[in-house]
Amino acid sequence: MKRTLFLWVLLATNAFAADAELILHNGQIVSVDRAFTLHTALAISGGRVQLVGTDAAVLALKGPATEVVDLKGRTVLPGLIDSHTHPPAASLTEFDHPIPEIESIQDVLDYLSGRAKALPAGSWIVLQQVFITRLKEQRYPTRAELDRAAPDHPILYRTGPDAALNSLAMKLSGIDRDFKVSDGGPGFLEKDANGDPTGVLRNCSRFVKVKASDRQPSADEKRQRMLALFKDYNASGLTSICDRDGSIGGVEIYKELRTRGELSLRVSISMGVPYIGSIEQIQERIKNIADDELFKKKDDQLRIIGVKTYLDGGMLTGSAYMREPWGVSTMYAITDPAYRGVLFIPKEKLRAMVKTAAESGLQFTAHSVGDGAVHTLLDTYEELSKEIPLRATRPSLTHANFQSKEAIEQAARIGAVMDIQPVWLYLDTRTLSKQFGYERLRYFQPLKSLFAANVPVGGGSDHMQKIGAMRSINAYNPFLGIATAVTRRAKWHEGPLHPEEALTREQALRMFTINNAYLLFAENERGSLEAGKLADLIVIDRDILKCPENDIAGTKVQRTYVGGKLVFSAE
Repeated sequence: MKRTLFLWVLLATNAFAADAELILHNGQIVSVDRAFTLHTALAISGGRVQLVGTDAAVLALKGPATEVVDLKGRTVLPGLIDSHTHPPAASLTEFDHPIPEIESIQDVLDYLSGRAKALPAGSWIVLQQVFITRLKEQRYPTRAELDRAAPDHPILYRTGPDAALNSLAMKLSGIDRDFKVSDGGPGFLEKDANGDPTGVLRNCSRFVKVKASDRQPSADEKRQRMLALFKDYNASGLTSICDRDGSIGGVEIYKELRTRGELSLRVSISMGVPYIGSIEQIQERIKNIADDELFKKKDDQLRIIGVKTYLDGGMLTGSAYMREPWGVSTMYAITDPAYRGVLFIPKEKLRAMVKTAAESGLQFTAHSVGDGAVHTLLDTYEELSKEIPLRATRPSLTHANFQSKEAIEQAARIGAVMDIQPVWLYLDTRTLSKQFGYERLRYFQPLKSLFAANVPVGGGSDHMQKIGAMRSINAYNPFLGIATAVTRRAKWHEGPLHPEEALTREQALRMFTINNAYLLFAENERGSLEAGKLADLIVIDRDILKCPENDIAGTKVQRTYVGGKLVFSAE
Protein backbone atom coordinates (compact mmCIF):
# COMPACT_ATOMS: atom_id res chain seq x y z
CA MET A 1 0.00 0.00 0.00
CA LYS A 2 2.87 2.40 0.81
CA ARG A 3 4.36 1.73 -2.62
CA THR A 4 1.03 2.55 -4.29
CA LEU A 5 0.63 5.81 -2.36
CA PHE A 6 4.19 6.76 -3.25
CA LEU A 7 3.43 6.11 -6.93
CA TRP A 8 0.34 8.30 -6.78
CA VAL A 9 2.31 11.16 -5.26
CA LEU A 10 5.09 10.72 -7.80
CA LEU A 11 2.71 10.75 -10.74
CA ALA A 12 0.78 13.72 -9.41
CA THR A 13 4.01 15.65 -8.81
CA ASN A 14 5.27 14.97 -12.33
CA ALA A 15 1.92 15.25 -14.08
CA PHE A 16 2.96 18.32 -16.00
CA ALA A 17 6.55 17.15 -16.54
CA ALA A 18 5.87 14.27 -18.96
CA ASP A 19 3.86 13.88 -22.13
CA ALA A 20 0.76 11.73 -21.91
CA GLU A 21 0.49 8.66 -24.12
CA LEU A 22 -3.29 8.93 -24.41
CA ILE A 23 -5.72 11.78 -23.69
CA LEU A 24 -9.51 11.56 -23.60
CA HIS A 25 -11.18 14.99 -23.47
CA ASN A 26 -14.41 16.90 -24.08
CA GLY A 27 -16.50 14.38 -22.20
CA GLN A 28 -17.79 13.40 -18.78
CA ILE A 29 -15.29 11.43 -16.71
CA VAL A 30 -17.10 9.73 -13.81
CA SER A 31 -14.23 9.19 -11.39
CA VAL A 32 -16.09 7.16 -8.74
CA ASP A 33 -13.61 8.56 -6.24
CA ARG A 34 -14.67 9.14 -2.64
CA ALA A 35 -16.50 12.35 -3.59
CA PHE A 36 -17.83 10.92 -6.87
CA THR A 37 -16.19 13.78 -8.76
CA LEU A 38 -17.00 14.50 -12.40
CA HIS A 39 -14.33 15.81 -14.80
CA THR A 40 -14.06 16.50 -18.53
CA ALA A 41 -10.71 14.95 -19.44
CA LEU A 42 -8.21 12.25 -18.52
CA ALA A 43 -4.57 11.53 -19.39
CA ILE A 44 -2.86 8.13 -19.37
CA SER A 45 0.82 7.26 -19.21
CA GLY A 46 2.59 3.97 -18.53
CA GLY A 47 -0.68 2.08 -18.22
CA ARG A 48 -1.91 4.31 -15.40
CA VAL A 49 -4.03 7.39 -14.99
CA GLN A 50 -1.70 10.38 -15.15
CA LEU A 51 -4.22 13.15 -14.53
CA VAL A 52 -7.99 13.63 -14.30
CA GLY A 53 -9.26 17.19 -14.60
CA THR A 54 -10.28 19.94 -16.97
CA ASP A 55 -9.67 19.90 -20.70
CA ALA A 56 -7.12 22.68 -20.38
CA ALA A 57 -5.11 20.96 -17.64
CA VAL A 58 -5.10 17.57 -19.33
CA LEU A 59 -4.40 18.84 -22.86
CA ALA A 60 -1.36 20.61 -21.47
CA LEU A 61 0.18 17.12 -21.26
CA LYS A 62 -0.17 16.60 -25.02
CA GLY A 63 3.09 15.84 -26.77
CA PRO A 64 4.01 15.05 -30.37
CA ALA A 65 3.30 11.31 -29.90
CA THR A 66 0.18 11.63 -27.73
CA GLU A 67 -2.98 9.97 -29.01
CA VAL A 68 -5.90 12.35 -28.45
CA VAL A 69 -9.51 11.16 -28.42
CA ASP A 70 -12.34 13.70 -28.57
CA LEU A 71 -15.17 12.14 -26.55
CA LYS A 72 -17.72 14.55 -28.06
CA GLY A 73 -19.60 14.69 -24.79
CA ARG A 74 -19.67 10.95 -24.13
CA THR A 75 -19.34 9.44 -20.66
CA VAL A 76 -16.30 7.56 -19.34
CA LEU A 77 -16.57 5.14 -16.41
CA PRO A 78 -13.97 3.12 -14.53
CA GLY A 79 -13.73 -0.33 -16.05
CA LEU A 80 -16.55 -2.44 -14.63
CA ILE A 81 -15.83 -5.41 -12.39
CA ASP A 82 -17.86 -8.60 -12.07
CA SER A 83 -17.40 -10.14 -8.63
CA HIS A 84 -18.72 -13.58 -9.55
CA THR A 85 -18.17 -15.56 -12.75
CA HIS A 86 -17.40 -19.14 -13.82
CA PRO A 87 -15.45 -18.69 -17.08
CA PRO A 88 -14.01 -22.19 -17.69
CA ALA A 89 -17.39 -23.95 -17.66
CA ALA A 90 -19.32 -21.03 -19.15
CA SER A 91 -17.03 -20.72 -22.16
CA LEU A 92 -17.46 -24.41 -23.08
CA THR A 93 -21.25 -24.72 -22.72
CA GLU A 94 -21.94 -24.66 -26.43
CA PHE A 95 -18.63 -26.10 -27.61
CA ASP A 96 -20.29 -29.26 -28.96
CA HIS A 97 -23.63 -27.84 -30.10
CA PRO A 98 -25.76 -24.70 -29.64
CA ILE A 99 -28.38 -24.61 -26.91
CA PRO A 100 -31.53 -22.61 -27.74
CA GLU A 101 -33.26 -20.23 -25.36
CA ILE A 102 -35.42 -22.33 -23.06
CA GLU A 103 -38.37 -20.71 -21.31
CA SER A 104 -40.95 -23.48 -20.93
CA ILE A 105 -41.29 -27.19 -20.14
CA GLN A 106 -42.07 -27.78 -23.81
CA ASP A 107 -38.80 -26.05 -24.75
CA VAL A 108 -37.01 -28.43 -22.37
CA LEU A 109 -38.67 -31.50 -23.84
CA ASP A 110 -38.10 -30.35 -27.41
CA TYR A 111 -34.38 -29.90 -26.71
CA LEU A 112 -34.13 -33.34 -25.10
CA SER A 113 -36.00 -34.99 -27.97
CA GLY A 114 -33.69 -33.29 -30.46
CA ARG A 115 -30.61 -34.53 -28.65
CA ALA A 116 -32.07 -38.05 -28.54
CA LYS A 117 -32.29 -38.01 -32.34
CA ALA A 118 -28.69 -36.78 -32.62
CA LEU A 119 -27.15 -39.31 -30.21
CA PRO A 120 -27.06 -43.13 -30.26
CA ALA A 121 -29.47 -44.93 -27.95
CA GLY A 122 -28.05 -45.26 -24.46
CA SER A 123 -26.05 -42.02 -24.66
CA TRP A 124 -26.51 -39.61 -21.78
CA ILE A 125 -28.34 -36.35 -22.39
CA VAL A 126 -27.41 -33.58 -19.95
CA LEU A 127 -29.16 -30.22 -19.68
CA GLN A 128 -27.73 -27.91 -17.05
CA GLN A 129 -28.74 -24.70 -15.29
CA VAL A 130 -32.15 -24.27 -16.92
CA PHE A 131 -33.72 -23.17 -13.67
CA ILE A 132 -37.32 -23.99 -12.91
CA THR A 133 -37.90 -20.49 -11.52
CA ARG A 134 -37.35 -19.17 -15.04
CA LEU A 135 -39.67 -21.57 -16.85
CA LYS A 136 -43.21 -20.35 -17.57
CA GLU A 137 -44.66 -23.37 -15.73
CA GLN A 138 -42.33 -22.83 -12.73
CA ARG A 139 -41.75 -26.51 -11.99
CA TYR A 140 -39.46 -29.44 -12.76
CA PRO A 141 -40.35 -31.61 -15.72
CA THR A 142 -41.81 -34.81 -14.32
CA ARG A 143 -40.09 -38.16 -14.60
CA ALA A 144 -42.86 -39.27 -16.98
CA GLU A 145 -42.31 -36.23 -19.22
CA LEU A 146 -38.57 -36.89 -19.32
CA ASP A 147 -39.25 -40.55 -20.13
CA ARG A 148 -41.47 -39.63 -23.07
CA ALA A 149 -38.94 -37.12 -24.43
CA ALA A 150 -36.15 -39.68 -24.67
CA PRO A 151 -37.16 -43.19 -23.56
CA ASP A 152 -33.94 -44.80 -24.82
CA HIS A 153 -31.54 -42.21 -23.35
CA PRO A 154 -30.69 -41.51 -19.71
CA ILE A 155 -31.41 -37.85 -18.89
CA LEU A 156 -29.80 -35.63 -16.27
CA TYR A 157 -31.59 -32.29 -15.92
CA ARG A 158 -29.29 -30.53 -13.46
CA THR A 159 -30.02 -27.15 -11.87
CA GLY A 160 -27.18 -26.22 -9.58
CA PRO A 161 -26.98 -28.64 -6.65
CA ASP A 162 -30.30 -30.31 -7.51
CA ALA A 163 -31.39 -32.43 -10.46
CA ALA A 164 -34.23 -34.35 -12.09
CA LEU A 165 -33.70 -37.76 -13.73
CA ASN A 166 -35.70 -39.93 -16.05
CA SER A 167 -36.30 -43.57 -15.26
CA LEU A 168 -33.36 -44.90 -17.31
CA ALA A 169 -30.92 -42.50 -15.63
CA MET A 170 -32.17 -43.63 -12.21
CA LYS A 171 -31.82 -47.28 -13.17
CA LEU A 172 -28.27 -46.87 -14.51
CA SER A 173 -27.29 -44.94 -11.37
CA GLY A 174 -28.78 -47.48 -8.96
CA ILE A 175 -31.22 -44.93 -7.56
CA ASP A 176 -34.52 -46.42 -6.40
CA ARG A 177 -36.99 -45.98 -3.53
CA ASP A 178 -34.40 -47.41 -1.11
CA PHE A 179 -31.67 -44.95 -2.11
CA LYS A 180 -29.79 -43.27 0.75
CA VAL A 181 -26.92 -40.78 0.71
CA SER A 182 -23.90 -42.84 1.74
CA ASP A 183 -20.83 -40.58 1.61
CA GLY A 184 -21.43 -38.46 4.68
CA GLY A 185 -22.49 -35.47 2.61
CA PRO A 186 -25.88 -33.77 2.47
CA GLY A 187 -28.82 -34.49 0.20
CA PHE A 188 -31.80 -36.78 -0.34
CA LEU A 189 -34.15 -38.20 -2.96
CA GLU A 190 -37.63 -36.67 -3.28
CA LYS A 191 -40.53 -39.15 -3.05
CA ASP A 192 -44.24 -38.90 -3.75
CA ALA A 193 -47.11 -39.72 -1.38
CA ASN A 194 -46.70 -43.44 -2.15
CA GLY A 195 -42.99 -43.40 -1.31
CA ASP A 196 -41.93 -43.71 -4.94
CA PRO A 197 -39.06 -41.54 -6.25
CA THR A 198 -40.13 -38.48 -8.23
CA GLY A 199 -36.73 -38.36 -9.91
CA VAL A 200 -35.76 -35.11 -8.14
CA LEU A 201 -32.46 -35.25 -6.24
CA ARG A 202 -31.63 -32.63 -3.60
CA ASN A 203 -27.90 -31.91 -3.58
CA CYS A 204 -26.85 -35.43 -4.45
CA SER A 205 -26.49 -35.46 -8.22
CA ARG A 206 -22.94 -36.64 -7.48
CA PHE A 207 -24.43 -40.13 -7.28
CA VAL A 208 -25.60 -40.01 -10.90
CA LYS A 209 -23.35 -42.20 -13.04
CA VAL A 210 -23.36 -39.84 -15.98
CA LYS A 211 -21.01 -40.37 -18.93
CA ALA A 212 -20.07 -37.59 -21.34
CA SER A 213 -21.68 -37.90 -24.77
CA ASP A 214 -20.59 -34.56 -26.24
CA ARG A 215 -17.33 -34.03 -28.09
CA GLN A 216 -14.63 -32.96 -25.62
CA PRO A 217 -12.42 -29.94 -26.35
CA SER A 218 -8.65 -30.03 -26.74
CA ALA A 219 -6.42 -27.78 -24.63
CA ASP A 220 -6.12 -25.31 -27.49
CA GLU A 221 -9.89 -25.28 -28.03
CA LYS A 222 -10.40 -24.53 -24.34
CA ARG A 223 -8.04 -21.58 -24.65
CA GLN A 224 -9.79 -20.29 -27.76
CA ARG A 225 -13.20 -20.50 -26.13
CA MET A 226 -11.95 -18.64 -23.06
CA LEU A 227 -10.40 -16.00 -25.30
CA ALA A 228 -13.74 -15.52 -27.07
CA LEU A 229 -15.55 -15.16 -23.76
CA PHE A 230 -13.08 -12.61 -22.42
CA LYS A 231 -13.40 -10.54 -25.59
CA ASP A 232 -17.15 -10.49 -25.06
CA TYR A 233 -16.64 -9.50 -21.42
CA ASN A 234 -14.58 -6.56 -22.72
CA ALA A 235 -17.34 -5.63 -25.17
CA SER A 236 -19.76 -5.61 -22.24
CA GLY A 237 -17.61 -3.14 -20.30
CA LEU A 238 -15.81 -5.58 -18.03
CA THR A 239 -12.12 -5.04 -17.30
CA SER A 240 -11.89 -7.27 -14.20
CA ILE A 241 -13.64 -10.44 -13.05
CA CYS A 242 -13.48 -12.89 -10.19
CA ASP A 243 -13.70 -16.63 -10.82
CA ARG A 244 -15.65 -17.67 -7.73
CA ASP A 245 -14.94 -21.39 -7.91
CA GLY A 246 -11.47 -21.62 -9.37
CA SER A 247 -10.03 -24.96 -10.48
CA ILE A 248 -6.51 -26.09 -11.29
CA GLY A 249 -7.48 -26.57 -14.94
CA GLY A 250 -9.01 -23.12 -15.17
CA VAL A 251 -5.97 -21.50 -13.60
CA GLU A 252 -3.73 -23.18 -16.17
CA ILE A 253 -5.76 -21.62 -18.99
CA TYR A 254 -5.52 -18.17 -17.36
CA LYS A 255 -1.76 -18.60 -17.01
CA GLU A 256 -1.37 -19.56 -20.64
CA LEU A 257 -3.40 -16.57 -21.82
CA ARG A 258 -1.25 -14.28 -19.70
CA THR A 259 1.98 -15.85 -21.00
CA ARG A 260 0.80 -15.37 -24.58
CA GLY A 261 -0.16 -11.75 -23.89
CA GLU A 262 -3.82 -12.60 -24.62
CA LEU A 263 -5.36 -11.97 -21.19
CA SER A 264 -7.53 -8.95 -21.99
CA LEU A 265 -8.85 -8.37 -18.48
CA ARG A 266 -7.77 -8.85 -14.87
CA VAL A 267 -8.69 -12.12 -13.16
CA SER A 268 -9.00 -12.69 -9.42
CA ILE A 269 -9.72 -16.21 -8.20
CA SER A 270 -11.45 -17.76 -5.20
CA MET A 271 -10.24 -21.34 -5.47
CA GLY A 272 -12.90 -23.98 -4.91
CA VAL A 273 -12.54 -26.23 -1.89
CA PRO A 274 -14.72 -29.27 -1.14
CA TYR A 275 -17.01 -29.60 1.85
CA ILE A 276 -17.28 -33.40 1.66
CA GLY A 277 -14.42 -35.44 3.11
CA SER A 278 -12.32 -35.27 6.23
CA ILE A 279 -11.59 -31.86 7.69
CA GLU A 280 -7.89 -32.72 7.62
CA GLN A 281 -7.98 -33.20 3.85
CA ILE A 282 -9.91 -29.98 3.35
CA GLN A 283 -7.50 -28.03 5.55
CA GLU A 284 -4.56 -29.41 3.60
CA ARG A 285 -6.18 -28.23 0.36
CA ILE A 286 -6.62 -24.72 1.83
CA LYS A 287 -2.99 -24.57 2.97
CA ASN A 288 -1.77 -25.66 -0.45
CA ILE A 289 -3.72 -22.81 -2.05
CA ALA A 290 -2.04 -20.36 0.34
CA ASP A 291 1.35 -21.66 -0.87
CA ASP A 292 0.53 -20.98 -4.52
CA GLU A 293 2.65 -18.28 -6.18
CA LEU A 294 -0.51 -16.66 -7.57
CA PHE A 295 -1.53 -15.90 -4.00
CA LYS A 296 1.89 -14.89 -2.74
CA LYS A 297 2.89 -12.54 -5.57
CA LYS A 298 -0.25 -10.33 -5.65
CA ASP A 299 -0.13 -9.96 -9.44
CA ASP A 300 -2.39 -7.15 -10.77
CA GLN A 301 -3.41 -9.21 -13.79
CA LEU A 302 -3.89 -12.69 -12.33
CA ARG A 303 -4.05 -13.58 -8.66
CA ILE A 304 -5.64 -15.89 -6.14
CA ILE A 305 -7.42 -14.03 -3.33
CA GLY A 306 -9.05 -16.82 -1.32
CA VAL A 307 -11.19 -19.93 -1.21
CA LYS A 308 -14.84 -20.67 -1.90
CA THR A 309 -17.13 -23.49 -0.84
CA TYR A 310 -20.86 -24.23 -0.73
CA LEU A 311 -22.84 -23.86 2.49
CA ASP A 312 -26.40 -24.43 1.24
CA GLY A 313 -28.44 -25.18 -1.84
CA GLY A 314 -30.17 -22.75 -4.19
CA MET A 315 -33.23 -20.56 -4.26
CA LEU A 316 -33.55 -21.40 -7.95
CA THR A 317 -33.92 -25.09 -7.15
CA GLY A 318 -35.64 -25.12 -3.76
CA SER A 319 -32.77 -26.12 -1.50
CA ALA A 320 -31.49 -22.86 0.00
CA TYR A 321 -31.29 -23.21 3.79
CA MET A 322 -33.94 -20.99 5.40
CA ARG A 323 -34.68 -19.99 9.00
CA GLU A 324 -38.38 -20.73 8.41
CA PRO A 325 -39.89 -23.58 6.33
CA TRP A 326 -40.12 -23.13 2.60
CA GLY A 327 -43.73 -24.24 2.51
CA VAL A 328 -45.30 -27.03 0.44
CA SER A 329 -44.75 -26.25 -3.23
CA THR A 330 -45.64 -27.84 -6.56
CA MET A 331 -43.11 -25.49 -8.23
CA TYR A 332 -40.20 -26.82 -6.21
CA ALA A 333 -41.59 -30.34 -5.67
CA ILE A 334 -41.61 -29.76 -1.88
CA THR A 335 -44.05 -31.99 0.02
CA ASP A 336 -42.74 -31.68 3.60
CA PRO A 337 -44.27 -28.64 5.37
CA ALA A 338 -41.32 -28.52 7.79
CA TYR A 339 -38.67 -28.52 5.02
CA ARG A 340 -36.17 -25.67 5.39
CA GLY A 341 -33.68 -26.51 2.64
CA VAL A 342 -30.28 -28.13 2.95
CA LEU A 343 -27.29 -26.98 5.01
CA PHE A 344 -24.21 -28.69 3.61
CA ILE A 345 -21.57 -28.15 6.30
CA PRO A 346 -21.86 -28.83 10.05
CA LYS A 347 -21.01 -25.82 12.20
CA GLU A 348 -17.77 -27.20 13.69
CA LYS A 349 -16.46 -28.25 10.30
CA LEU A 350 -17.30 -24.85 8.86
CA ARG A 351 -15.53 -23.16 11.74
CA ALA A 352 -12.37 -25.18 11.14
CA MET A 353 -12.42 -24.36 7.42
CA VAL A 354 -12.84 -20.62 8.00
CA LYS A 355 -10.12 -20.57 10.65
CA THR A 356 -7.62 -22.39 8.44
CA ALA A 357 -8.29 -20.01 5.55
CA ALA A 358 -7.99 -16.90 7.72
CA GLU A 359 -4.80 -18.09 9.40
CA SER A 360 -3.39 -18.67 5.91
CA GLY A 361 -4.27 -15.09 4.91
CA LEU A 362 -6.97 -16.22 2.47
CA GLN A 363 -10.38 -14.66 2.06
CA PHE A 364 -13.07 -17.23 2.86
CA THR A 365 -16.38 -17.15 1.07
CA ALA A 366 -19.25 -19.59 0.83
CA HIS A 367 -22.30 -19.88 -1.39
CA SER A 368 -24.92 -18.82 1.18
CA VAL A 369 -28.32 -18.17 -0.35
CA GLY A 370 -30.94 -18.71 2.37
CA ASP A 371 -31.16 -16.59 5.53
CA GLY A 372 -30.41 -19.71 7.57
CA ALA A 373 -27.10 -20.14 5.75
CA VAL A 374 -26.34 -16.40 5.92
CA HIS A 375 -26.80 -16.37 9.70
CA THR A 376 -24.80 -19.58 10.09
CA LEU A 377 -21.82 -18.11 8.25
CA LEU A 378 -22.03 -14.74 10.00
CA ASP A 379 -22.20 -16.43 13.40
CA THR A 380 -19.10 -18.44 12.51
CA TYR A 381 -17.27 -15.30 11.42
CA GLU A 382 -18.22 -13.45 14.58
CA GLU A 383 -17.11 -16.28 16.87
CA LEU A 384 -13.73 -16.51 15.13
CA SER A 385 -13.29 -12.74 15.15
CA LYS A 386 -12.84 -12.97 18.89
CA GLU A 387 -9.82 -15.27 18.42
CA ILE A 388 -8.09 -14.17 15.20
CA PRO A 389 -7.88 -10.95 13.08
CA LEU A 390 -10.56 -12.14 10.67
CA ARG A 391 -11.54 -8.65 9.48
CA ALA A 392 -8.21 -8.24 7.66
CA THR A 393 -9.11 -11.15 5.35
CA ARG A 394 -12.42 -9.49 4.35
CA PRO A 395 -14.61 -12.50 5.15
CA SER A 396 -17.20 -12.81 2.43
CA LEU A 397 -20.71 -14.07 1.79
CA THR A 398 -21.51 -15.19 -1.75
CA HIS A 399 -25.07 -14.46 -2.97
CA ALA A 400 -26.54 -13.65 0.49
CA ASN A 401 -29.95 -13.19 -1.08
CA PHE A 402 -32.18 -13.71 1.94
CA GLN A 403 -31.11 -11.59 4.89
CA SER A 404 -32.51 -9.83 7.96
CA LYS A 405 -32.00 -6.58 9.83
CA GLU A 406 -29.88 -8.52 12.35
CA ALA A 407 -27.72 -10.04 9.60
CA ILE A 408 -26.93 -6.60 8.18
CA GLU A 409 -25.96 -5.27 11.61
CA GLN A 410 -23.81 -8.32 12.27
CA ALA A 411 -22.03 -8.07 8.92
CA ALA A 412 -21.23 -4.42 9.60
CA ARG A 413 -19.96 -5.23 13.08
CA ILE A 414 -17.48 -7.88 11.98
CA GLY A 415 -16.30 -6.37 8.69
CA ALA A 416 -17.87 -8.94 6.36
CA VAL A 417 -18.27 -8.20 2.65
CA MET A 418 -21.00 -9.41 0.30
CA ASP A 419 -20.92 -10.62 -3.31
CA ILE A 420 -24.50 -10.15 -4.58
CA GLN A 421 -26.09 -10.72 -8.01
CA PRO A 422 -28.89 -8.22 -8.85
CA VAL A 423 -29.68 -10.18 -12.02
CA TRP A 424 -31.22 -12.87 -9.79
CA LEU A 425 -33.76 -10.32 -8.57
CA TYR A 426 -34.50 -9.45 -12.19
CA LEU A 427 -34.94 -13.06 -13.29
CA ASP A 428 -36.48 -14.75 -10.25
CA THR A 429 -38.73 -12.32 -8.37
CA ARG A 430 -41.84 -13.70 -10.08
CA THR A 431 -41.30 -17.19 -8.67
CA LEU A 432 -40.00 -16.07 -5.27
CA SER A 433 -43.00 -13.78 -4.73
CA LYS A 434 -45.34 -16.63 -5.58
CA GLN A 435 -43.53 -19.00 -3.20
CA PHE A 436 -42.81 -16.73 -0.23
CA GLY A 437 -45.10 -13.73 -0.58
CA TYR A 438 -44.09 -10.07 -0.75
CA GLU A 439 -43.47 -9.50 2.96
CA ARG A 440 -41.12 -12.44 3.40
CA LEU A 441 -38.97 -10.90 0.67
CA ARG A 442 -38.50 -7.67 2.66
CA TYR A 443 -34.80 -8.40 3.13
CA PHE A 444 -34.20 -10.03 -0.23
CA GLN A 445 -31.03 -8.37 -1.56
CA PRO A 446 -31.40 -5.45 0.88
CA LEU A 447 -28.90 -3.26 -0.97
CA LYS A 448 -29.93 0.14 0.40
CA SER A 449 -29.79 -1.14 3.98
CA LEU A 450 -26.35 -2.66 3.37
CA PHE A 451 -25.02 0.63 2.00
CA ALA A 452 -26.53 2.52 4.94
CA ALA A 453 -24.77 0.15 7.35
CA ASN A 454 -21.45 0.58 5.46
CA VAL A 455 -21.27 -3.11 4.55
CA PRO A 456 -19.06 -3.39 1.44
CA VAL A 457 -21.31 -4.97 -1.18
CA GLY A 458 -20.18 -5.76 -4.72
CA GLY A 459 -22.13 -6.73 -7.81
CA GLY A 460 -21.70 -9.83 -9.92
CA SER A 461 -23.56 -11.98 -12.42
CA ASP A 462 -22.79 -15.59 -11.44
CA HIS A 463 -22.28 -16.19 -15.15
CA MET A 464 -22.51 -19.96 -15.59
CA GLN A 465 -23.13 -20.81 -19.22
CA LYS A 466 -22.95 -19.50 -22.78
CA ILE A 467 -21.15 -16.59 -24.40
CA GLY A 468 -23.32 -13.50 -24.88
CA ALA A 469 -24.07 -10.80 -22.30
CA MET A 470 -27.86 -11.21 -22.49
CA ARG A 471 -28.22 -14.80 -23.73
CA SER A 472 -25.99 -16.24 -21.02
CA ILE A 473 -27.03 -18.02 -17.83
CA ASN A 474 -26.94 -15.77 -15.86
CA ALA A 475 -26.82 -12.57 -17.95
CA TYR A 476 -23.46 -10.89 -17.44
CA ASN A 477 -24.46 -7.52 -18.92
CA PRO A 478 -23.30 -5.31 -16.00
CA PHE A 479 -25.70 -2.53 -17.01
CA LEU A 480 -28.62 -4.89 -16.40
CA GLY A 481 -27.21 -5.47 -12.92
CA ILE A 482 -26.83 -1.73 -12.34
CA ALA A 483 -30.34 -1.03 -13.66
CA THR A 484 -31.88 -3.74 -11.47
CA ALA A 485 -30.15 -2.38 -8.36
CA VAL A 486 -31.64 1.03 -9.18
CA THR A 487 -35.17 0.01 -10.20
CA ARG A 488 -35.68 -3.35 -8.45
CA ARG A 489 -37.90 -4.30 -11.35
CA ALA A 490 -38.05 -7.86 -12.60
CA LYS A 491 -38.93 -9.87 -15.68
CA TRP A 492 -42.52 -11.18 -15.75
CA HIS A 493 -43.36 -9.27 -12.53
CA GLU A 494 -45.51 -6.19 -11.98
CA GLY A 495 -44.01 -3.35 -9.98
CA PRO A 496 -40.70 -3.08 -8.09
CA LEU A 497 -39.71 -5.50 -5.33
CA HIS A 498 -39.41 -3.49 -2.10
CA PRO A 499 -38.34 -0.21 -3.72
CA GLU A 500 -37.15 1.00 -0.31
CA GLU A 501 -34.06 -1.12 -0.97
CA ALA A 502 -33.29 0.51 -4.35
CA LEU A 503 -29.89 2.15 -4.81
CA THR A 504 -29.06 5.51 -6.31
CA ARG A 505 -27.19 5.41 -9.59
CA GLU A 506 -24.04 6.48 -7.81
CA GLN A 507 -24.33 3.60 -5.36
CA ALA A 508 -25.10 1.09 -8.12
CA LEU A 509 -22.01 2.21 -10.04
CA ARG A 510 -19.93 1.81 -6.89
CA MET A 511 -21.18 -1.78 -6.60
CA PHE A 512 -19.64 -2.66 -9.96
CA THR A 513 -16.46 -0.58 -9.60
CA ILE A 514 -14.76 0.53 -6.38
CA ASN A 515 -16.78 -1.76 -4.09
CA ASN A 516 -15.88 -4.79 -6.18
CA ALA A 517 -12.26 -3.65 -6.19
CA TYR A 518 -12.43 -3.67 -2.38
CA LEU A 519 -13.92 -7.17 -2.34
CA LEU A 520 -10.95 -8.28 -4.47
CA PHE A 521 -8.28 -6.45 -2.41
CA ALA A 522 -7.61 -4.12 -5.35
CA GLU A 523 -9.13 -0.79 -4.29
CA ASN A 524 -5.71 0.93 -4.32
CA GLU A 525 -5.12 -0.12 -7.93
CA ARG A 526 -8.48 0.01 -9.71
CA GLY A 527 -12.19 0.68 -9.31
CA SER A 528 -11.96 4.45 -9.74
CA LEU A 529 -10.28 6.90 -12.10
CA GLU A 530 -7.67 8.69 -10.00
CA ALA A 531 -4.06 9.66 -10.61
CA GLY A 532 -1.76 6.68 -10.14
CA LYS A 533 -4.39 3.98 -10.57
CA LEU A 534 -4.43 1.48 -13.40
CA ALA A 535 -5.99 2.95 -16.53
CA ASP A 536 -8.94 0.56 -16.79
CA LEU A 537 -11.90 2.46 -18.25
CA ILE A 538 -14.80 2.36 -20.69
CA VAL A 539 -16.51 4.85 -22.98
CA ILE A 540 -20.29 4.45 -23.15
CA ASP A 541 -23.01 5.80 -25.42
CA ARG A 542 -25.17 7.63 -22.87
CA ASP A 543 -25.09 9.59 -19.64
CA ILE A 544 -25.89 6.79 -17.24
CA LEU A 545 -26.32 9.28 -14.40
CA LYS A 546 -29.18 11.16 -16.08
CA CYS A 547 -30.77 8.97 -18.76
CA PRO A 548 -34.26 7.53 -18.05
CA GLU A 549 -34.14 4.56 -15.67
CA ASN A 550 -35.55 2.29 -18.36
CA ASP A 551 -32.58 3.12 -20.60
CA ILE A 552 -29.81 2.15 -18.17
CA ALA A 553 -29.84 -1.56 -19.04
CA GLY A 554 -29.51 -0.76 -22.75
CA THR A 555 -26.23 1.12 -22.33
CA LYS A 556 -23.73 0.25 -25.06
CA VAL A 557 -19.96 0.19 -24.66
CA GLN A 558 -18.04 1.97 -27.39
CA ARG A 559 -14.49 1.53 -26.12
CA THR A 560 -12.80 -0.54 -23.40
CA TYR A 561 -9.27 0.10 -22.16
CA VAL A 562 -7.27 -2.13 -19.81
CA GLY A 563 -4.04 -0.61 -18.53
CA GLY A 564 -4.43 2.15 -21.12
CA LYS A 565 -4.55 -0.43 -23.94
CA LEU A 566 -7.59 -0.51 -26.21
CA VAL A 567 -9.04 -4.04 -25.94
CA PHE A 568 -12.46 -3.37 -27.52
CA SER A 569 -13.86 -0.78 -29.91
CA ALA A 570 -17.30 -0.61 -31.48
CA GLU A 571 -16.26 2.37 -33.59
